[in-house]
Order: sequence, then C-alpha cells, then structure tokens
Amino acid sequence: SELESESSTFARDEDDMLSEREDRLYVDGSGLTKIRERCILIGVENLAAKFRERKALQSSNPEEWEVYFTLEQSMDEMKELISTAGMDLSGIITQRLHDVNPRTYIGTGKVKEAQELLDESDSCTVVFDAELSPGQQKALENAFNTEIIQNDFLGSESMTIKVVDRTALILDIFAQHAKTREGKLQVDLALHEYRKPRLTKMWTHLERQSGAGGVGLRGPGESQLEIDKRLVRDRIIVLKRKIDSVQKQRDIHRKGRSNLGLPVLALVGYTNAGKSTLLNYLTRAGVMAEDILFATLDPTTRKVK
Repeated sequence: SELESESSTFARDEDDMLSEREDRLYVDGSGLTKIRERCILIGVENLAAKFRERKALQSSNPEEWEVYFTLEQSMDEMKELISTAGMDLSGIITQRLHDVNPRTYIGTGKVKEAQELLDESDSCTVVFDAELSPGQQKALENAFNTEIIQNDFLGSESMTIKVVDRTALILDIFAQHAKTREGKLQVDLALHEYRKPRLTKMWTHLERQSGAGGVGLRGPGESQLEIDKRLVRDRIIVLKRKIDSVQKQRDIHRKGRSNLGLPVLALVGYTNAGKSTLLNYLTRAGVMAEDILFATLDPTTRKVK
C-alpha cells in the first residue's frame, strides 16, 4: 500500500520506530505499563502582573504589546502538558486576582475548594499554571496535608498530596523524553537546579553526631538537610563538567560539518509546531513525530540530498 511504501523509505526500521513510540507513551523506565496519576489543575489570572507586563512591552516593543496568552489559552496548553506527562485531569479551578497571595498564591477560599475537589476526585496531585516560589509550594503542601502532618510527628515525610507548578511539570516531561546522553545530563542539571532551593527539613530529626573535641565538646553534626544541600551542590558541579565535555564533542562535529562547505539549515519553532514531521518529510530520518507537546526533545542532524 501507499502507507507501507512511504514508511519503508525511512532510514530507521519500522519496528524500531513503533517500539520507541510504545516506550515513550505507554511504558515507564522499568518496562511496566504506566500508571496514570489523577490531578486537579489550578489557574490564576494575575491582573496586576498582566498590566505590568503589557506596560513594559508597550514601551519596549510596541508591535507585540497586544500579544499575550489569555487564562483560557494558557489552561488549554496546561491540559496538553498534563496529558503528555501521563496524568489524568479530574477537575479545574480558576481565579482572577488583582494580585496573588504571597503565601499560598491563591486565596484561602480557593485552597479549601481545591481540598474538597481533591477529596471528591481521589486525586493526589495539584498542578498550578504558574511558577510557584519555594515558600508558596511548601505552604500549599502543608495546607493540603494538614491532617497528615498533625498525625505524624515526622512532619512532611509522609505527604500524600503533591504540588507541582508549570516548571516542574515541563521538567518531568523532559525527564521522560530525553534519550541522548547530552539531553539526559541537561535535564538532570535543570532538575537539580530547580530542587535545590526546595529542599525541606524532612530529615532534621536525623543528625550526624560529631565526635570531634572529646568529652564536653561534642554536639550535633550535620543535619540531613545540610547533607542534602551539599550533595545537590556537588552533583550540579559534576553535571556541568560533563555537559561541558559533551558540548566540546558537539563543537568538533559542528566544525567538521562546516568544513564540508555544505549549507547548514535549522528547523526552529514552538513545541508541537511540526518540526519533526517536516524533518521526516525532508530527510526520511524516522524520528518520533506525535501530536503531543515536547514529543522530540533531543536535537537530530540529517543530510538532505
């Protein structure tokens, strides 16, 4: 058939392409079928921030000051991100505020409404269409897990409700879709940079006893929080060194291509704009092309004849 003849012209084997699609969309890292979490989505239209942003655009770039995402458009994109991340959306809460709550981002009434929706839908994750500060994320987690915290002297260690903002959701998708060594290193670095200011005192009840100084001079050593911070800091340094090494190899390959004297073209566009589909049409590369956000994360280079 016409479809079979077209797929046979791809540089990759068709079974290999189908296996990648199955692994990416339906199977987790351990080879088991993905279990989809249930979540609720909260979106806030910050009227004051929108006014400041549009005023700045009007003065710096008058041609684009009227171009902005409405709350509805932004929420539509968040729904696609949630589906791509492997979660099922159980409910949506929206709020328009003159300015956000500095402690919980949304108002206290909406926090209670979200708690009720979580209980009704048996969801375990709250996704925010915003970038939350570490303090806001911690306050929201405490608010959604008040009963557990009261019944557990260890504090937040047993939290069951997760709070995820837009950045964390996108980073989770990146972690699922990165396949090359460079891509995995870059995602790992981004995750550690994101988590570093969000380390909590989950383990402060565990302290390493310092024996230095002898009798009368002993005291508590490093807390687990301090150890975690040091480990994250060391990991970030190692990842940056590895990425620098990989980028040097990429520079060598780029220099080799430029020495050939062939023109080099790049396909640039927003996620799910059709870049991989166009690349497959031009080069028969056989890269994964799906109608989902961030389906293809790693760069691909192919020769066009």
